[in-house]
Amino acid sequence: MLEKSLATLFALLILATLINRFLIWRLPEGKGGEVTLRIRTWWGIVICFSMVISGPRWMTLTFFALISFLALKEYCTLISVHFPRWLYWGIPLNYLLIGFNCFELFLLFIPLAGFLILATWRVLVGDPSGFLHTVSAIFCGWIMTVFALSHAAWLLMLPTTNIQGGALLVLFLLALTESNDIAQYLWGKSCGRRKVVPKVSPGKTLEGLMGGVITTMIASMIIGPLLTPLNAWQALLAGLLIGGKWFLRRCSDVSHQTRYWC
Repeated sequence: MLEKSLATLFALLILATLINRFLIWRLPEGKGGEVTLRIRTWWGIVICFSMVISGPRWMTLTFFALISFLALKEYCTLISVHFPRWLYWGIPLNYLLIGFNCFELFLLFIPLAGFLILATWRVLVGDPSGFLHTVSAIFCGWIMTVFALSHAAWLLMLPTTNIQGGALLVLFLLALTESNDIAQYLWGKSCGRRKVVPKVSPGKTLEGLMGGVITTMIASMIIGPLLTPLNAWQALLAGLLIGGKWFLRRCSDVSHQTRYWC
């Protein structure tokens, strides 16, 4: 089932690439470049994901840990806060808890222990200036790039009746995220008129949001019962949550790169 699902995902990417090539050929010069960039990005993501998801679980956990490290490193370049290198050790510890099935400790490690470690470190440094800003900025980065992202790896370890059940859950999440990303962009560019959050992300429109979320819900209702234990209504709700949360996350990512940080 996993092999067939990956083959279907590659087929959809090939179809999207061919359609994009046709549109570039028909559109005026310089149009369609952003869609091409998005498709190329997803090609890289799907290829890397396919290589690691088919291997042992330790390889997949290592892959997700590497992604968390790169994401946290990129996050640190966007904020004007000193991030000590020893705090990066929280990443392998977090994924080791997942690998050893210590789910209760995993859920408490960063949200509780991580916050206490950050606050204690800042006190021991002896510099109280900017205490709240420093601790909250670093903790926010940990939550977004390590704790939230590692939930995808957590899906691999969930007990299922099928040995590939965890991998199929992650594949389901990846497929919906990919389709939602492309769908919201295409709907927004084709018929987007009304801005949702113009001060934060002027490019996000209500039409793009609604079209992308509805498209994701339909895709989720179709592939959800095939890849996961979810029924049609549960898959529909999952599509709604993924589409809506993706939009909020994209707006948050844009705000991270603007003056709204301070």
